[in-house]
Amino acid sequence: MIDDIMQVFSYGFMCRAFMVGIAISICSALLGVPLVLKRFSMMGDGLSHVAFGTLSIAMATHDSPLLISLPIVILCSFLLLNLSQKSKLHGDAAIALISTSSLSIGVLVLSVTTGMNTDVCNFLFGSILGMSNTDVYVSLVMCAVILIAYILMYQRIFATTFDEAFAKASGINVKMCSLFISLMMSIIIVLGMRMMGALLISNLIVIPALTSMRIFKTFFSAVLYAVVISVICFSLGMVTSYLIETPTGASIVIFNIVAFILHAIIGSTLKYVKTTC
Repeated sequence: MIDDIMQVFSYGFMCRAFMVGIAISICSALLGVPLVLKRFSMMGDGLSHVAFGTLSIAMATHDSPLLISLPIVILCSFLLLNLSQKSKLHGDAAIALISTSSLSIGVLVLSVTTGMNTDVCNFLFGSILGMSNTDVYVSLVMCAVILIAYILMYQRIFATTFDEAFAKASGINVKMCSLFISLMMSIIIVLGMRMMGALLISNLIVIPALTSMRIFKTFFSAVLYAVVISVICFSLGMVTSYLIETPTGASIVIFNIVAFILHAIIGSTLKYVKTTC
């Protein structure tokens, strides 16, 4: 078994997949906790469908998926944020409208331009093992930028997440901070599409955060532990996918779900012990 696991790292494509996957897992977990607490978690699911539509357009026009997807997904994230705050159209309804429309456009574009000969599964469920060196370099650089920006903005993100009124009184531009979180989420979704696919990328953002929050109650500890859980589940999912030939994205999500269930049980047990003692 150990020899089989070590063999995983003897392949260049597996090493590239691990480097990019760990970087995206870290950034996703960092964003997951504030997004869940601010009730923006479903925005990730909606934007992943938008990314699928833009990737389909990029395939049809033979353009760079990153150049086409990133600006459109960012604009949609700002639109969803604005609609959820000001419009009569509630946030969940706006997400449903935009996500289903984008998914339909993506399928329609693929069917018209390629006759659905394109492997749609790579769009929907990811294909991290097929990443080129350029994809790896771009992903690592953008993840590094997100990580640095998150560290610099940590205090503002913390204040905005828990008490917007206090943040405004402290001189923090709450709107710009929310836009900044949406921007980072959009980048992670576009980068993570190759790893997890349109249907699974939002799980990489939400589930580690929910898992961590079952046990840890402070913001810093929840964020830190979410990063640990995200990296561990990604690594286990990648190795399992290689050993028993299962889909990579689905394997990662399954390990995240198992981790959530275990931590939910542990959290409930600890709460019961505290109330009875």
